[in-house]
Amino acid sequence: MAKEITPRSEDYSQWYLDIVQKARLADNSPVRGCMVIKPHGFGLWEKMRDQLDFMFKETGHVNAYFPLFIPKSFLSKEAAHVEGFAKECAVVTHYRLKNDPNGGGVVVDPEAKLEEELIVRPTSETIIWDTYRDWIQSYRDLPLLINQWANVVRWEMRTRPFLRTAEFLWQEGHTAHATAEEAVEETLKILDVYARFAEEWMAMPVIKGIKTPNERFAGADETYCIEALMQDGKALQAGTSHFLGQNFAKAFDVQFLNKENQQEYVWATSWGVSTRLIGGLIMTHSDDDGLVLPPRLAPIQVVIVPIPKPSEELTVVANKIAADLKAKGIRVKIDNDDQNRPGFKFAEYEMIGIPVRLGLGQRDIAAGQIEVARRDTKEKANAPLDTIADYVENLLEEIQQNLFNRAKAYRDEHITRVDTWDEFVKTLEEKGGFISAHWDGTTETEEEVKTLTKATIRCIPVDAPEEDGKCVLSGKPSKRRVLFAKAY
Repeated sequence: MAKEITPRSEDYSQWYLDIVQKARLADNSPVRGCMVIKPHGFGLWEKMRDQLDFMFKETGHVNAYFPLFIPKSFLSKEAAHVEGFAKECAVVTHYRLKNDPNGGGVVVDPEAKLEEELIVRPTSETIIWDTYRDWIQSYRDLPLLINQWANVVRWEMRTRPFLRTAEFLWQEGHTAHATAEEAVEETLKILDVYARFAEEWMAMPVIKGIKTPNERFAGADETYCIEALMQDGKALQAGTSHFLGQNFAKAFDVQFLNKENQQEYVWATSWGVSTRLIGGLIMTHSDDDGLVLPPRLAPIQVVIVPIPKPSEELTVVANKIAADLKAKGIRVKIDNDDQNRPGFKFAEYEMIGIPVRLGLGQRDIAAGQIEVARRDTKEKANAPLDTIADYVENLLEEIQQNLFNRAKAYRDEHITRVDTWDEFVKTLEEKGGFISAHWDGTTETEEEVKTLTKATIRCIPVDAPEEDGKCVLSGKPSKRRVLFAKAY
């Protein structure tokens, strides 16, 4: 397996693409802007999906599924929503092919034109709220807490595997509530779920915040987000939770009879994370030797490599270690390949990011020990064979915490407070990261900063204190700092 990866310091974008390809996460597909997620990459997504699904159900949500196709007229019912997604929509216009009479394969049958075009799902608010009109009649039907695991299509012009693709996998929650207070509470509850998942499972520190009106989800009254910082100093929006107010309920006439026997429009939320999280995971932890995975999400947490070649005694001991690890719920693989040398195997497992590697040879058995290599620091140590399962269990937690601490230290070192425009520009060019600065609250200033520097307001941190100051660009009064950054 070729190990060469473009160094991060040389070309960060190519480094990222090299890891996606050489760590066997995804391939390019024949369809422009789409990717083939390979088993190792999909195994990572499955771990993310399963944990998030557990967390959603733990907070009272249930799963459902809604159609991939959305009638074009549905998107016309909520003006801000259609404006926000119109340029990204893939449209189905015909329903049949026929043989080309000139022998050119198949062609679209011009007589099979749809009466109404169908939009390939860019997000599901419209078709879900059309359905909710039939599901919700009374306050007894509320709250309605629905999640969907699905794929969506947004016709992106510039794509990059996992970070931005024309088709991607995600979950989207869509909930209905009797009061605005309940809907806002739901929005913030999910924001906390996302933040907890990012930090406790992905080992990726995040900042919870509110988007500016200019960055708000199309059709929402308020958008909350979690923002993470990648190793190149750029931010990544890792998840969003939207308070939709009554906008979609009014657009699709979803009313309920309240406890006072009066008709009222319901209050709504929507929220989602996607396979973009895999891109965030790569860029938060990986290095110039390949992928680095937090143990809680690694499809394989431990690999046992018999050295130099599998033998009966080595196999018996390796199987015993694997059984002890599995009894603790640890995901383990025994490498029984006798075609490749140990050095090749070590490089391969380092490349694909397996957190712990156990090297077992005849001498190790005789000495009652085993070599343990950890992926995060590349350190090696010898551990007693008779207590190896306990040792590895503790080591996996240590690696998980170390990855979080390392990422958090980097993030914290790259939050810079500035008060002048010169400081802003210098910090952005020389250091990167989040810039904490005052903003006058106007879209005009926000857009001018973006035009001048390509930096955007990532969020207004939810815990940002009131603080009198002057806008870093316009000099106008400001009540709190926001976080600017260049972003993916």
